[in-house]
Amino acid sequence: MGNKMSVPHDVTDIGLADIGKNMIEWADQSMTVLRLIRDRFEHEKPLSGMRIAACLHVTTETANLMRTLAAGGAEVSLCASNPLSTQDETAAALVKHYSIPVFARKGEDNDTYYSHIDSVLDTEPHMTMDDGADLVGVLHSRRTDLIENIVGGSEETTTGVIRLRSMERDEVLKFPILAVNEADTKHLFDNRYGTGQSTLDGILRATNILLAGKTFVVCGYGWCGRGLASRADGLGANVVVTEVDPVRALEAAMDGFRVMPVAEASRIGDIFVTVTGNKSVIDRHHFESMQSGAILANSGHFDAEINLAALREMSVSERNVRPYLDEFELTDGRKIYLLGEGRLINLASAEGHPASVMDMSFANQALGAEFVASNSKSLKNKVYSIPKDIDSEIARLKLLSMGLTIDELTGEQTQYLDSWQEGT
Repeated sequence: MGNKMSVPHDVTDIGLADIGKNMIEWADQSMTVLRLIRDRFEHEKPLSGMRIAACLHVTTETANLMRTLAAGGAEVSLCASNPLSTQDETAAALVKHYSIPVFARKGEDNDTYYSHIDSVLDTEPHMTMDDGADLVGVLHSRRTDLIENIVGGSEETTTGVIRLRSMERDEVLKFPILAVNEADTKHLFDNRYGTGQSTLDGILRATNILLAGKTFVVCGYGWCGRGLASRADGLGANVVVTEVDPVRALEAAMDGFRVMPVAEASRIGDIFVTVTGNKSVIDRHHFESMQSGAILANSGHFDAEINLAALREMSVSERNVRPYLDEFELTDGRKIYLLGEGRLINLASAEGHPASVMDMSFANQALGAEFVASNSKSLKNKVYSIPKDIDSEIARLKLLSMGLTIDELTGEQTQYLDSWQEGT
């Protein structure tokens, strides 16, 4: 581990801890809802006696979630949910200043990634907290002996929820999971505004290109795609949307974007970004028709959305041009550029979502953990949505922190909405 600190950890450089602490405190200023929850947790200790294993992006926002869970009485350990998403300063600060075991290094290889998952599972957790369901996947394959201790878990992102619902359908899910991603205060804000802004931030940091006038292809028009398309449009790009869902495609068209198949878009696009949660969205036959200079990026959770193996097979050379930007020269001389190794570009070359939007997402995680701890005996081995009252309370607290007030229904209005007698 490289030093003699008593907190178990594997981080890149513990000497970065003081820088990381400053960064965590800066993010905390924008996480007003989570701070209110942490204050209550400090007094009530609703997670007392619970061991929580978390597999999340190791960012300053995640650090404040870890602090909140610890304030609630939980013993927390954290590993990365993506090899390129760790902020080494944050990882070091959590260990040194907050005594939270962290196993994460930015740029770690695949073997290290999974050894870090094993490290948090070695704590024999009662609860899991996932972003992409890798923790749950390992538990259901190599570490099944630990499942009997687990009362439940939570999942942060769309890709993870897809995997977990598949497990539920196949009747192999061994403990209840709360789908944090399905909370309105998560996907309507984190996915849309967070992904939209942070993905462009990552692309611009990696390339320093001008988006105005470029043809910007967004593959997928879920909440992440919606946010990305609107932000690219706002910066002057000519946005094209590709979809497989006719309703979402229709929505994109009525939002003012051109809609076409990837095969058609591949001939005209300057920049391509995948946000689908699926595999080989951009494939070999798309590379064959792309213009020289095309830039590829992914903002979906896994690096499967762009067929990297095919791209490498088609290339005669590969070189790193600048941090997080690799050039592939094809046999016919065309050059295609890949950002962030095809991994989450908003975390590979940027800092992920702004703290103010992660405030709501991680408020859902904290209150979700409290809900699972309190209701585990009545929950079945299935995927649950965040309870509506938690969702509404987070929105109320966020509005309060922004100095905003809204109307309340009068007694007459409530009665009207609950009745059928009145009409024309």
